[in-house]
Amino acid sequence: MEFFCYHRDRAGSVALREELLEAHWSYMDGYAAQMIARGPTFAGDGETPTGSVHIVDLPGPAAARAFAFDEPNYQAGVYRDVLLRRWHNMLGRTMWDFPGGRSGGSRYLVIGLGPGRATGLAGPPAGRDELIAFGPLLSDDGAAWLGTAALVRAADPDRARAVLAPDRYTDIEVHGWEFGGRR
Repeated sequence: MEFFCYHRDRAGSVALREELLEAHWSYMDGYAAQMIARGPTFAGDGETPTGSVHIVDLPGPAAARAFAFDEPNYQAGVYRDVLLRRWHNMLGRTMWDFPGGRSGGSRYLVIGLGPGRATGLAGPPAGRDELIAFGPLLSDDGAAWLGTAALVRAADPDRARAVLAPDRYTDIEVHGWEFGGRR
């Protein structure tokens, strides 16, 4: 089962995040074989971290909760909250398989939250060349669509937002993002 996990940073936690960088990476190394995508999100300045995205294939919801809540930054209080949802990899690849590579252009996390009622899944938009990862956010049992999460290369936040049809969502968030992991 695939899961989308977005840890949002607590205000004022940058120093603690930096102090725990090796512990975070070591923890994630234990999930390297299951990782579909990962990386930090950033404020509008492109430098201040605001969160951490992980899309990972795990045995089930209990394993996903353990992954999200045993993470060293979460345990130490770096994060203020966690968005954890079942997810489905509609592109069938990892971020490392993205034809555009790790660099070049701006990258974004786009999260569209549904209207609170289950509706049908929307497939990836046309022009998939700029999509790094794309898939629905689902209920724990995988039966109800709750939104969509995408990682995309785009010229700016507005173009990143455009990968989701605004009439399908009550809210669309766009965050600067970069490929994560050891450099």
